[in-house]
Amino acid sequence: MKTMNVALLAILLSVALLSSCARQDTTPPADSALPAVFGDGADAKYDRVDNVHQVRFVEIFLVGREAGTGDVVAAVYNTMYTPQGIPASKDTAPQTLLEGLNFDHIQKGYGVLGASLNGPKLCLPDWVEIDVGAERDFDGLAAVWCAQLNMGNNTSVAEIATYKPVTIARNSGLGWNKGTTVILLDDAEGNTWVMKGFELGLEPQYTYDKFLAALPGVYQKLPEGWKVRVKTLEEDLIEKPEGGVATIMKDEFFNVYDKTGPGMTNYKP
Repeated sequence: MKTMNVALLAILLSVALLSSCARQDTTPPADSALPAVFGDGADAKYDRVDNVHQVRFVEIFLVGREAGTGDVVAAVYNTMYTPQGIPASKDTAPQTLLEGLNFDHIQKGYGVLGASLNGPKLCLPDWVEIDVGAERDFDGLAAVWCAQLNMGNNTSVAEIATYKPVTIARNSGLGWNKGTTVILLDDAEGNTWVMKGFELGLEPQYTYDKFLAALPGVYQKLPEGWKVRVKTLEEDLIEKPEGGVATIMKDEFFNVYDKTGPGMTNYKP
């Protein structure tokens, strides 16, 4: 009996030690439920990148659940803001690298609930100011932390509903220069949204120019009371969300829009 008690005690101590090691390996100090990658913005530095209009990029979303609230959030990594800068080709997300991404491997490797791809897209502002955090390697594709997105109950970016606003913690500034042509959505509540990212996808259905030329008829699923506009800006449009929280939305083509107006931009276009 004494021998059995000693053996049982040894097993219990081993299990406790293994559990402790697992917590230390995967959990940042700030939140016991989130994997270590959610600390990638802790030492982020504010940076400005110019001449980003129609730069091709992708974002990688790594998803976890907050312990305090149970909310699903995503650490967002962008290929445009790496130390390597933007190449002459304006392509920061080469197709060959994207086709080699294994999201099951990425999810397991970073210990997250889910991993997914946003893009490839074309960036439509003319310049960006943003907090840039740690760089990560995704099967050979380099991307840096730039934001944390509230995902609701979704574990993949593809699950987020169209024409439904979501918030993103993003210390940033975006600028569209005077003379730049923008695509706008006016919703039924009187809000105006400006397209920030044009979806190319891995198998593009439209070029940006062809999409622009097909407006507004290309939209088939706009909510009732919504309208599409194309406008050439008569003055600079500058977006700097108050409190570091932006409100964004995707459309039926997976294009991404940012809300404009008070607390978001210097004016509503």
